[in-house]
Amino acid sequence: MKHHTIDIENVNVHYVEAGEDNVSQSPRQTIIFLHGFPEFWGTWHAQLDYFANNYRVIAPDLPGYNLSGKPQENTFFEVPNLIQFIAKFIQCVAPQQKIILVAHDWGGVIAWPLTAFFPQLIDRLVILNAAHPSTFTREMIHNAEQRQKSEYIHDLIAPNGVEKVSNNNYKYLKDKILIGMREGTLSNTQRKVYEKVWAQPGAVNGMLQYYRAMPQLAPSEKEMGAGNGPVVAATQMKIPNIRITCPTLILWGEQDQAFVKETVDGVEEYVPDVRIKRFPDASHWLQHELPNEVNAEIDNFLKST
Repeated sequence: MKHHTIDIENVNVHYVEAGEDNVSQSPRQTIIFLHGFPEFWGTWHAQLDYFANNYRVIAPDLPGYNLSGKPQENTFFEVPNLIQFIAKFIQCVAPQQKIILVAHDWGGVIAWPLTAFFPQLIDRLVILNAAHPSTFTREMIHNAEQRQKSEYIHDLIAPNGVEKVSNNNYKYLKDKILIGMREGTLSNTQRKVYEKVWAQPGAVNGMLQYYRAMPQLAPSEKEMGAGNGPVVAATQMKIPNIRITCPTLILWGEQDQAFVKETVDGVEEYVPDVRIKRFPDASHWLQHELPNEVNAEIDNFLKST
């Protein structure tokens, strides 16, 4: 595993790479893995080890995270800008051919529209527990359970968000965010690595910037009062029309504490060439809990499309 840093628009992006081309063989296709909150490139270690045998694999720390640069401007983290930024990263590290994009959580928030608006860069798309923007917005409007599951975001964007997340050796992240992960999934050594990742200067603030820049967020239930009706009218929260044309695989742990499983329903309207594999007993942290199953599903998808 080689570590690199590349400058994209004056922001350093740290990434790891393995499975580089053998000059005596035909060039390998590149798989780029995008992590989510509150993780780093290492969330993909089982996938990087597995797919480096047959592909060139790359996993960056997203801007704001771990060893990558920490832009101060809130506008940098608005989704349209993130899409263009990651598109430039892809073009720089894999300029010769379309890539396979694999993404989880916030990585998926970027990957869905990136694939829609930069189809010339993406050959195939794999999503792990990252709701499609259109179906997610639909559920936020009509599903009180989804709004309840998204309540934690108001903690993260509060004025004391950085302090709240950092206190007591990142207890909030361990108790509230990584909750739901199967007992024993992360070893003590791995947990220490996460603490080190979160302790990078400016990292907690950088991670929270993504939430502060979210384009649409339903008001807190506490602010609006309890009730099962839509918190915001459809005229206020607009369902985006994000359409994907490339072959797509969705892997979904149904015990997700952040998303209702209904967010996957009806995704075919926006992603006609889609395969969906649900894991009824897995949580949001699919690649940690079921690494072998995840690798097998991705491998089968790539071999058959």
